[in-house]
Amino acid sequence: MKQRIIGSYNKLKETNILSNFFNLSGIQISNILLLLLTIRIITGVVGIAEFGIIMWVNRFAQFIGSIINYGTNQSAVRDVAGNLDNKKELNKVFYNTIWIRALIFALFLIVLPGLHAFNVPYYSYFILAIPIVLAEVFNPLCFYIGFEKLKLFNVFNLVFNIIAVGALLIFIKDRADAGWVNFILGAGNVVTYLGLLIYLGAKNKLPFQLPLKSELFKIGKGNFYLTVNNISGIVQQSFILFALAKWNNANVLGAYSICDRVIGQCRSLLIIISNAIYPNAVHIYKQSTDLWNAYRKKAKYLLAGLWFTGAIFIFVFADLIIFVLTKEHSVTAVLFLRIMAFVPVVSSFNVLNILDQLLKNNMVYMFRIAVILVVMAPLTAFILLNSGSTPLIGTFTLIVETSSCLMYEYIVKKSAVKNA
Repeated sequence: MKQRIIGSYNKLKETNILSNFFNLSGIQISNILLLLLTIRIITGVVGIAEFGIIMWVNRFAQFIGSIINYGTNQSAVRDVAGNLDNKKELNKVFYNTIWIRALIFALFLIVLPGLHAFNVPYYSYFILAIPIVLAEVFNPLCFYIGFEKLKLFNVFNLVFNIIAVGALLIFIKDRADAGWVNFILGAGNVVTYLGLLIYLGAKNKLPFQLPLKSELFKIGKGNFYLTVNNISGIVQQSFILFALAKWNNANVLGAYSICDRVIGQCRSLLIIISNAIYPNAVHIYKQSTDLWNAYRKKAKYLLAGLWFTGAIFIFVFADLIIFVLTKEHSVTAVLFLRIMAFVPVVSSFNVLNILDQLLKNNMVYMFRIAVILVVMAPLTAFILLNSGSTPLIGTFTLIVETSSCLMYEYIVKKSAVKNA
């Protein structure tokens, strides 16, 4: 057994999976610390109800960010990892990625005033959240993952989080300042990401170039399905927040928002693991689909076991977690957290399935699932909210995530039979 463990460790060490994982984990740990501190700071100053509004706007900004990113956070990792020895292609990937994001952001700025015409609530909060959206234009994480050079990104991310917490302590004094929370967090990301992006371009000697229309159209067509899938993921997680903001009370929205943030960080750890193994998975898949299938199955069940242990911990200590974050014993928040604790377990089964479809470039299948989930999420939210049952509201993400997992399991098996 000892030799097998050592052998497995040495195999991992030969790849950059461990290095990627620890660097990405460092990023996530700093994000978790930021989460804990910001929740304490914000709820202590503005209360749980106002926190829910802040997080609602934050999630909407992330939704717009996923559109602006246009699937490049995934496609660029693959394209960089596959062209490390081709400087011309790297340069093309680097600048085409930035340009497609910048063009979509420009369209967003044109459309944004229309929200005011429709009397969207908390419009001033949305305006102050623009830096969160802009940060996605410059977000260089996909490039650093593709190059497997994450230490610098990790350090800058940690420094920003420390500065952000300090800024919140200085500037957020009462409820009137609530809208500035997202501005502070987004502005810090803009500065950090832009600096990292400029450094990466200079370090790898990637000369500035304007995009060709043909290249932008190629990204537009190639990443369309991937983008819809990413938007679907945000809708799955966020639609209930949008619905609660419109049709339910602020206290329920606040309680759900806190639990959503906690569980969201757990799911982010899964994304980190996926990103850590992505470059190596590309190489394994190129060698043999059989090798990849064996690797995928083993990793899937290992992740599920780890996250089930974490779910039990969250379920047992839900009240303590909520109290530490908010200084309140919120019965509603504890109930939501105990129900949602098992969402990452379901996600852990699914993360390798999604990676499998990315490697096989089965974007049509992913698009179909995304469309189904985009339709399913609002219907599920409507049914749960109209049930009048608070516990059922907490099951929203679990229901949608389980549905996603079952559909991905089906297409993975279908594609395996087709390729046999």
